[in-house]
Amino acid sequence: MMRSVIHQLLGLRLSGGCGVTLTQVRDKGHLSRPRLRNPQWFLRKEVTRYDDHLTTENKQFVNELGGVNFGVPAIKKDVQENLIKTKDAATNEVTWTPGLRRCGLIARKIGQYPLWLKNGERIRTTLLQIADNHVIKYIPPEEYLPAQPPKVHNLKKRGCILVGSESTNPALLTKEYTGIFRDSGVGPKKNLARFIVSPEAELVPGTPLNVNHFGVGDFVDVRGKTVDHGFQGVVKRHGFKGMPASHGVTKTHRRAGNIGGGGEKGRVWPGTKMPGHMGNRWRIIKGLRVWRINTKYNVMWVQGSSVPGPTGGLVYIYDTILPLRKNKEAPPFPTFFGELQQTSDDVWYEKVHDFKNGSITYENE
Repeated sequence: MMRSVIHQLLGLRLSGGCGVTLTQVRDKGHLSRPRLRNPQWFLRKEVTRYDDHLTTENKQFVNELGGVNFGVPAIKKDVQENLIKTKDAATNEVTWTPGLRRCGLIARKIGQYPLWLKNGERIRTTLLQIADNHVIKYIPPEEYLPAQPPKVHNLKKRGCILVGSESTNPALLTKEYTGIFRDSGVGPKKNLARFIVSPEAELVPGTPLNVNHFGVGDFVDVRGKTVDHGFQGVVKRHGFKGMPASHGVTKTHRRAGNIGGGGEKGRVWPGTKMPGHMGNRWRIIKGLRVWRINTKYNVMWVQGSSVPGPTGGLVYIYDTILPLRKNKEAPPFPTFFGELQQTSDDVWYEKVHDFKNGSITYENE
């Protein structure tokens, strides 16, 4: 009797006298808590500034080095000659196949804007600006050992490309951090990101990456960190209705109410919707179509307004992994090299209405 009661309390089931099997009632789920501090092996980026040892001439030289040669961050650039310029392609050209994985890009979310299709339908888009991307380093598969290996079955068959964005003044950085860019041929960058790629998609350090890495009509996956709202209640965090505003309700207008916990178990199930920290989580939006590209300002218009992150936040753009939306035709592999042939800076998808073209025509009587 006592044994059967214990098994009922533990959620266990006897199976024909052949032992005990556990019956799973509800999935616990994965709680993706944000990392509050960098790991111990992270390199410190910023350094405390001391102008005591700088003369007037040296200070002027450092300011010119950081402001003229590297320029302000790409999100503030507005002229063609200051943006990324491509170089000649690598000598080891490889034919693209659907199984190969290309490098991604680092972009900034700069706002939202509507577009209209040729049939009159209005679509919402998000503008992403490629923020002065350059290849910093390529790590071959035999040398790439991530600190926290992702769950990829063929990780050992793929390499890693380190990409940097937004040039900055080297006088503001530590010596250890600037050592990362010593062999790349480019100046220090504010932001770094690692992209797992196929060995055939290797890129030489110093190679610039621009918006032509993707084409109009392609589908991309965008990864970013959601807006941090701090500690919030269930009404804002989970969309609860709340209690009535009157008729005897006292101090429970925006509370969660009953959370269970009675009966046999006498506890709260993991994953119950309760107050807690809202936002500041990494999220990936998959299968967004590229509707428009501007090569002058390095901007791309992607589908929807649900790209994670605040306006001005960093996002990472990849080729989509959705099977039905992968590239059917060969994209620029491993990236775009050379000069564009079109006369206009804007490249529109075939179904999108170009603002420069008229939409209404009048016939002479």
